[in-house]
Amino acid sequence: MALGQIRVDAGDFPLEEMACMRCGQTFAMRFAGACPDCVEALRAAFAREAKAVDATYEPKMNVTPNAVALKDD
Repeated sequence: MALGQIRVDAGDFPLEEMACMRCGQTFAMRFAGACPDCVEALRAAFAREAKAVDATYEPKMNVTPNAVALKDD
């Protein structure tokens, strides 16, 4: 297993009847959270397209570099 990866075996967490934290209906889920219907509705409501962002930064005129950045070695 590579560092930084967590693997969960579904057999370790059986399905249990739980109430959806959003709508309150009871569903068989492994973990507490939103039911499949609410998850689908949330993904549809908050779906967005990626956009390019200009990454250049121009400091304002009143911004001065700090003394550590200007220090000559």
